[in-house]
Amino acid sequence: MNYLDFEKPLAEIEGKAEELRALARQNEGMDVEKEAAALDRKAGDLLVQLYKGLTPWQKCQVARHPDRPHCRDYIEALFAEYTPLAGDRNFADDHAVMGGLARFEDRPVVVIGHEKGHDTKTRIERNFGMARPEGYRKAIRLMDLADRFGLPVVTLIDTPGAYPGKGAEERGQAEAIARSTEKCLQIGVPLVSVVIGEGGSGGAVAFATANRIAMLEHSIYSVISPEGCASILWKDAEKMKEAAEALRLTAQDLQKLGVIDRIVKEPLGGAQRGRAETLQAVGEALAAMLGELAGKDRKALIADRRRKFLGMGAKGLAA
Repeated sequence: MNYLDFEKPLAEIEGKAEELRALARQNEGMDVEKEAAALDRKAGDLLVQLYKGLTPWQKCQVARHPDRPHCRDYIEALFAEYTPLAGDRNFADDHAVMGGLARFEDRPVVVIGHEKGHDTKTRIERNFGMARPEGYRKAIRLMDLADRFGLPVVTLIDTPGAYPGKGAEERGQAEAIARSTEKCLQIGVPLVSVVIGEGGSGGAVAFATANRIAMLEHSIYSVISPEGCASILWKDAEKMKEAAEALRLTAQDLQKLGVIDRIVKEPLGGAQRGRAETLQAVGEALAAMLGELAGKDRKALIADRRRKFLGMGAKGLAA
């Protein structure tokens, strides 16, 4: 188990319980279960207290936890007959974006998502979920395919943002993001999105300009990372806690603002402590959102999406 900074007291208690049980395994006559169980109860109480009032910065840390389920985990758990489709038919295949044809609850769909990787090798291969222009052009190709064959599109968002490297900029990063966002608005099929970790900047919006958007309880979605915001506003990346507060990037804030439609509850301690429950909850949210759009024709779906995004912020301005 990887512990976050604010979980260090919890790590100490759980570590002591595990040490006692390890000693008991080495010495058959030693009975430590009573003491270990007391530590378990103490750890459980502390876990409740820690996660009852997470600050926006702490939610950022949870959203970035390396043990959270990633896009590949959701695809393997929730989608059958997944057939990956690679490349943008122009330059290359971007491994930060995965997608293809699949079946969700026995219904054919196109699924697209950011994949961060699960260890050092795959994180480097996946560029930590930061897509290059060819990743967004691959997504455009898949959305075109879905539109042509009348297949709903499911997108899974988990990226710090689009890759800002020199090569990406030379190949038209901004244009690719804009085209992907435009394509989201144009397709005449249901488009539903779930922010499963980080929803960073235009790199997230390019996949999440959807009819329905859900966020996991401890995920984040913002125009810029707290560190980037702090560097710009205060010239000090260490002020990321203040930036996280100001950005209103939590699922709870964004639901109040009308940016997202629903929050998917996570197990106590975050998705990393209950992967199976989280996968199931996201599957249920996807089914519900697709159900809400069932029966709507092409014009109604496009109008619904445009109305949703053009109306964002109107309530706040009126107030």
